[in-house]
Amino acid sequence: MDREKAKELLTQIETAASAGKPSEVRQKVVKILNGIPTYNWVGIYLVKGHDLHLDSWSGPAATVHTVIPVGKGVCGFAAKSGRTEIVSDVSKDPRYLECFANTRSEIVVPIHHEGNVVGEIDIDSDELNAHSSMDREVLEAVASKISRFCA
Repeated sequence: MDREKAKELLTQIETAASAGKPSEVRQKVVKILNGIPTYNWVGIYLVKGHDLHLDSWSGPAATVHTVIPVGKGVCGFAAKSGRTEIVSDVSKDPRYLECFANTRSEIVVPIHHEGNVVGEIDIDSDELNAHSSMDREVLEAVASKISRFCA
C-alpha cells in the first residue's frame, strides 16, 4: 500500500465512522478493508471477558474461529500483548490457527479504547509477505478511528 492509497483508505474509514450504529460502522469498515487487493479476509473481533468474539467480517467464506481465547493463536496473542502482529508466512508460526487453507500471511491489529484492548482487526492474505510496515501504520490508524465503536 502506498501513501496515496493509504490517505484514500483513511478518508473512506472516516466517512464510514461518521454515522451509524456501531455494528453498522464495523461492518462498513471490514468491507472497505476487504477492497484492498491483497486482503482476502477481514474480520473484527471484540473482547468479551477472556475471549475474542467475531463481530463483523468480509471475505469469501465464514471462519470456524468465531471465538478465540485471549492468548491463543496470533489473534489471541495480539489481544493479550496489545501489539500488532505481522506473520509473513503462517506456515512458520506455531501460533497460527488455520481459518482457510489458502492463507499465507496475516496481520492482527489490536483496537485500544481508554487504555484497554477492546477488539482487533484480523486480516488474512493468500500472498506471502503481504503486510508491510505501511499496512501496520494505516491499520493502526484505522483501529484508532473505530475504537469508540468497539468499546
